[in-house]
Amino acid sequence: MSLKYRSIWISDTHLGTKGCKAEQLRDFLDNVDCDYLYLVGDIIDLWKFKSGFYWPALHGDIVQRVMNKAKKGTRVIYIPGNHDEQFRKHAGMHVNGIDIQLNAIHTTRDGRKFLVLHGDEFDSIVCHNKNLAYIGGEAYEALLVVNRWLNVLRTKMGYQYWSISAFLKHKVKNIISFMDNYQHILSLEAQKRQVDGIICGHIHHADITEMEFGKTYCNCGDWVESCTALVEDASGQLSIVHWLEQSAQLLDQPLETPYAEAV
Repeated sequence: MSLKYRSIWISDTHLGTKGCKAEQLRDFLDNVDCDYLYLVGDIIDLWKFKSGFYWPALHGDIVQRVMNKAKKGTRVIYIPGNHDEQFRKHAGMHVNGIDIQLNAIHTTRDGRKFLVLHGDEFDSIVCHNKNLAYIGGEAYEALLVVNRWLNVLRTKMGYQYWSISAFLKHKVKNIISFMDNYQHILSLEAQKRQVDGIICGHIHHADITEMEFGKTYCNCGDWVESCTALVEDASGQLSIVHWLEQSAQLLDQPLETPYAEAV
């Protein structure tokens, strides 16, 4: 049984890197259908190609699945991020059924308008020091490698998956302060653009929260650790799907109620 949503947003898949949880992403795409599919940046990690080409067949399978959805009638919108910013010069083009845009306005079924963008343009580190951002990206991938081997050991010992970076994000005050400031800046942009909220990616932390000015902040998360997506159901309600934890539960739902419960 496929899960049917009106809209799905995924970001930060980082195809082309060893950190991408490609099997889980392919499983997600194989088990969902939607009218709108937004690829909210950092889908293909072109930065990583600078230090060596890595493109297993599984990553190509994921690209093919996205194109197949477009052929079957799903409207696919690709909004490049900082790791795939080279695609921004192709904004306005329609390639293999996929619309490439710098950003988009999405209207939910219940009439709310959301500005959809990757979010790196509101990150001062990315905007003003790309070399530092690149080094940070390399450090993050190294952390993922350490985390992967750590969890191999934890699994053998009977423990559940544990994310070092997620732990650090919640414990390090400077990172928490950055995320709070990031949401504040986006609330100002939502107010400026006269929309009801923002849907973004970039910081690898899935969230739905109410911001200043009555705006709603939504972040899709990532597919290198959390394996999350933002979804809209038939009534316009938004929720986050944590695929690693919820896939079995969601796929067991009766056919007449195939939507994830909103949070």
